[in-house]
Amino acid sequence: MNPRLAQLRPYPFERLRALLEGVRPNDAYTAINLSIGEPKHPTPALIRDALTQSLAGLAQYPPTSGMPLLREAITQWIASRYATCLDPQSQVLPINGSREALFAIAQTVVDGSKPGAKVVMPNPFYQIYEGAALLAGAQPLFLNTTEANGFRMPLESLDAATWDDVQLLYACSPANPSGTVIDTDHWARLFALADRHDFVIASDECYSELYYDESAPPVGAIEASHRLGRSGLERLVVFSSLSKRSNAPGLRSGFVAGDARVLRKFLLYRTYHGSAMSPPVQHASIAAWRDEAHVRDNRRQYAEKYRLVLPCLQAPLRTFMPQGGFYLWITTPIDDTEFTRALYREYNVLVLPGSVLARDVNGENPGKDHVRVALVAPLAECAEAVERLNRFAKQL
Repeated sequence: MNPRLAQLRPYPFERLRALLEGVRPNDAYTAINLSIGEPKHPTPALIRDALTQSLAGLAQYPPTSGMPLLREAITQWIASRYATCLDPQSQVLPINGSREALFAIAQTVVDGSKPGAKVVMPNPFYQIYEGAALLAGAQPLFLNTTEANGFRMPLESLDAATWDDVQLLYACSPANPSGTVIDTDHWARLFALADRHDFVIASDECYSELYYDESAPPVGAIEASHRLGRSGLERLVVFSSLSKRSNAPGLRSGFVAGDARVLRKFLLYRTYHGSAMSPPVQHASIAAWRDEAHVRDNRRQYAEKYRLVLPCLQAPLRTFMPQGGFYLWITTPIDDTEFTRALYREYNVLVLPGSVLARDVNGENPGKDHVRVALVAPLAECAEAVERLNRFAKQL
């Protein structure tokens, strides 16, 4: 067996199940599960129709590089969203959801034979980043993102010698769980570090279309790169997905775009890995990337939830309106794991303790005494959950 598998830690939801073992929820309340970031809004009919109308494609082996029509649809969407024109042949690849590709990029980029190879990531973080680094033979480096630093990676905390060992950096914008967006100035710092120390940036932007000011979409890494005169997107690969944007997590569809040199190697890896997207899924994806009406409606529904629940959340609980995403990152008055267990036991509301999303670094777990609440349930359930949260917190 691969000895590196022993370095993998249990996934957050496995840890949540273990935490709740033996806890019986109060059956006087209906269950409300806000622990998992799984969209619950209906998948648009245009996506379902395109999928079912393309079932004849199941008789074909799809190319790993994807159909030209899909790559063109993605490129057109990028041009519309980020005012940046890319080459659909060399700078865009379809992927089976961002999760598998975020893992696979480390296997492509990291040279695990080099002693001291490192992969940088935010803390808290999406656990795929850590697993990808470990299985590629690299050491994960966690940069604590807290309220004190605006939930941005403190890049200055690493010295030049450490940056020289970095081969890959994961960024997430809007961030999971805080919803913080990386601005152009911070991207400029990241790009300068990547150029100076020769590493690749993997930008996870699966929440990019969940924002709540229609006049000011958050900047993405592609757009920031273009603004800063980096037309070749050097050392940058960006991952996006239809899961949150189009309420289609089961479609397993997204794209990676960026540096053509990196994508050539990534395509080579994916050809051997067996990562081709099913033709019916490609046709459904084309329909999704070509339509924005359903995306605006999706944002409207999440905005309505935020407008309803944020003013209702009361002390001693504390949170803020995120710049993007669909989470509340709530500060708890007691230990987050105790809070999660007791809330589930007494009020049958399930949230995710923040400490399972982070690692202890420099004597601190930046997820501690926080819980992540995913506003994915129907509006009435989200409102009911917040009411129960308030009642529970006031009795602590």
